[in-house]
Amino acid sequence: MRHTRLNTVFKNDTGQTLAPCGTAGPGLTRRHWLAGAGGWALAGAQPLAAGLARAQVPWPARPIQLIVPWPAGGATDLTLRVLVEEAEPLLGQPFYIVNRPGAAGTQVAHLLKAAEPDGYTLGQVPITVYRHALMHNVPWNPVTDFSPIAQVSGTTFGILVPAGSPWKSLADLIAWAHRHPGELIVGSTGIGTTAHLAMEEILLQHQVRYVHVPYKGTADQMIAVAGAQLMAGVNSTGFAPWVDQGKIRLLAIFSARRSARWPEVPTLRELGYEHSVYTSPWGLAAPAGTPEAVVQRLHEVFQRAMFSERHQQALARYDQVLDYLNTRDYRQAVLDTVERERRLLRRMNLLARPA
Repeated sequence: MRHTRLNTVFKNDTGQTLAPCGTAGPGLTRRHWLAGAGGWALAGAQPLAAGLARAQVPWPARPIQLIVPWPAGGATDLTLRVLVEEAEPLLGQPFYIVNRPGAAGTQVAHLLKAAEPDGYTLGQVPITVYRHALMHNVPWNPVTDFSPIAQVSGTTFGILVPAGSPWKSLADLIAWAHRHPGELIVGSTGIGTTAHLAMEEILLQHQVRYVHVPYKGTADQMIAVAGAQLMAGVNSTGFAPWVDQGKIRLLAIFSARRSARWPEVPTLRELGYEHSVYTSPWGLAAPAGTPEAVVQRLHEVFQRAMFSERHQQALARYDQVLDYLNTRDYRQAVLDTVERERRLLRRMNLLARPA
């Protein structure tokens, strides 16, 4: 904001030179000066009145944009389109989706930070956005720059081995790795991804030394597992067709509950790893500073929409699960996850160093 010095002389709309406040100046009577001052006061009040009028307009008064940091047509994009279609009649305004893919789903961060906190710009925020801010020096902080609305969903992550592997359980894998230190070869979808952190936490507990092979995508990694180029892999539900076709064996999943699709496969929690629940959950958020009443109204609408039969069917179609948390619980879950992953990333030497 630029401030004008008090001793500056400036002009009004008529071109008359006015003296500093408190003096009449040569050729200007006190009555003229007061009339001019009154004009400034009225002129200054106009934008203020307009701002107040805007603030009193009932929300929402126009369409709402939702930033989706993934390509159009992908699983998350398609389920979100169903979600907002279910939400529109409840809110009384349409949503329009803005796809901003790239940078591992973090494009939403700077766009959401830059948006006005007026309830008309929302974002789909994967948990990886929070992790990215721990691993890199970025000009945004999702903990302080976002206002969480609700957690919506997550995906199923699993530990996979070739169909011909002698390992029939995670215990078999761990036992072999202990007998052959440094020889276990495990693939993930990239350094610092959910798949990488999930497996790292398990193997660290057993002090297993292994070789980590990061892949850029699911398809390449699944080909490597099926072809026994990898001894094991960790991935999300992109592995489903490979498991269903019998090309890959699923040893365990990182969900809180067993999967309806693979009910015979145990969870890591069942196997004694109480905190090994990794679903890469995602939720909806608004810019920090969005009025609390607006956040709560959005929460109410999305809560009803996400429990609709149509939305739940869309999630199931892409092997996603409804993982709802309300505003308060979602905010706390994010904070807990950030602290947990900060500790893990520090042990893995992946935490960003201060700039």
